Amino acid sequence: MVELKKRIASILESPTADTDDKLKKICQLLDQEIEYFNWTGFYFRNGDKEELVLGPYVGAATDHTVIPFGRGICGQVAVSNETFVVPDVSQEDNYLSCSIDTKAEIVVPIFKDGKNIGQIDIDSHSLNPFTKEDEALLQWICDEVAKIL
Repeated sequence: MVELKKRIASILESPTADTDDKLKKICQLLDQEIEYFNWTGFYFRNGDKEELVLGPYVGAATDHTVIPFGRGICGQVAVSNETFVVPDVSQEDNYLSCSIDTKAEIVVPIFKDGKNIGQIDIDSHSLNPFTKEDEALLQWICDEVAKIL
């Protein structure tokens, strides 16, 4: 995990890449390094609108490029301001399916100046794969990403 954090920090510190490139590289790195991260992406608040728009991601294409606040796991995190770990998406009533292969999801909010401005969203094809270490890593990533936004 320490080595992964170093690599992410290096991506974020790159003077030549723009923000979207950095976020895409983080998605690619997580996808490569963590076997059960099968879709990794960022969503961001759309200005003053109560909706999220899809940012850089890695994984299967999704129809969910705009998500209203309150809809699905991402939309709920936009309202609750809290990390949401779903060990089994089939048990969630308010879930937006991106893929029939998705079995679990974790969404961690990104805060800038005390405001929830976005989130990192991870889907997995495995049931209950996410650990406390994953949650801590994703929280750290969100804190670091906020510094470049």
